[in-house]
Amino acid sequence: MVFEGIKVLDFTWVAVGPLTIKYLADHGATVVHVESASRPCPLRPNAPFKDMVPGVNRSQFAANYNTSKYSLGLNMSKPQAQELVRRVITTWQPDIIAESFTPKAMRGWGLDYESVKQLKPDIIYFSTCQQGQTGPHALYPGYGNLMAALAGVYYLTGWPDRGVSPPYGAYTDFINPKFNVPLLIAALDYKRRTGRGQYIDMSQFEVAAQFWAPAVLDYLANGRVMERRGNRDDLACPHGAYPCRGDDRWCVIAVASDAQWQAFCDVLGDVGWSGDPRFATFLGRKAHEDELDRLVAEWTRDYHAEQVMTMLQAAGVPAGVVQSSADLWQDPQVRHRGFFQWLEHSECGPMPYDGLSFTMSRTPGSLRMPHACVGEHNEFILKEMFGLSDDEVADLVAAEVLEST
Repeated sequence: MVFEGIKVLDFTWVAVGPLTIKYLADHGATVVHVESASRPCPLRPNAPFKDMVPGVNRSQFAANYNTSKYSLGLNMSKPQAQELVRRVITTWQPDIIAESFTPKAMRGWGLDYESVKQLKPDIIYFSTCQQGQTGPHALYPGYGNLMAALAGVYYLTGWPDRGVSPPYGAYTDFINPKFNVPLLIAALDYKRRTGRGQYIDMSQFEVAAQFWAPAVLDYLANGRVMERRGNRDDLACPHGAYPCRGDDRWCVIAVASDAQWQAFCDVLGDVGWSGDPRFATFLGRKAHEDELDRLVAEWTRDYHAEQVMTMLQAAGVPAGVVQSSADLWQDPQVRHRGFFQWLEHSECGPMPYDGLSFTMSRTPGSLRMPHACVGEHNEFILKEMFGLSDDEVADLVAAEVLEST
């Protein structure tokens, strides 16, 4: 695997950090995830739960974000825990330390970048919090929902005649990891070439806000303020989600060229309006977009969403079913790729996990372990990986430094 031999000491929790480090873990890195039972990750008590039985080890939500990682349960408020981590940094020599708290947490434990650098000068130290490590908002905590709102995502999503319609979930949590992983890869490559580490301060707000650069430039150059416009697009028409036969079934269609429009009309057949000269050009279609959307919706209502998608895709027109979670579970393409994978969890038994979002031909990854219970690997990590003696581990247990569920 591509990251085999890379060691990560992972203090991240919730979503952005765990998802980032999961990419490394699923592709061969040895990841020790430092967790707490007395103050568990906020995702752990979140539904859905295996067999609908709540528990900090039973959340499918948290499980999907933390495959292939070992779990070390530590009460980091204890000075002995902080000293243990410093010892581990010196002896185990991790390549990467990752954390996703507000800046005061690692600093308060004496494990901020400047402190760790004294122990391991070539460390790659990765911090990802809401608004970065510096500035007047650095200590503001929050989740991706808040960052999506601050970055303007909520204001710009929805229908023009209604209030905002935010995208699902903590939206920026799913944007940031795609930026974080290439940064860590670049840092690893830089270290390989130069022997030098570095500090990566990733502001989740900045990553999200840069997606709205076109809106900012349009305002600065033309004085236009971008507003909500539903599913409309500047470069495609028709472009939207159209109702289909059945209960709340929809298919998205995006016609981005005159050639695609002609292919779309060929699929429509003789509906009486496909040859309307008003729709012959892109500018004409945009000028009469309301009428065109109404006509397309009349046509799609006669078919199941899967029929619309299949007919249009076969003609070279971009289209796709708006899928529910149940649809995704049964989707033939997803099944063909073997995306959902079953792993045996120590408390829950067999559980389905989201698989890898991409497969590399020469260095494929895999889900090597299920999401661990808090502190599940304490003894293995401390003795086999970190080299502590039985007496040293017993002392940590007596001092209530170690935690587990």
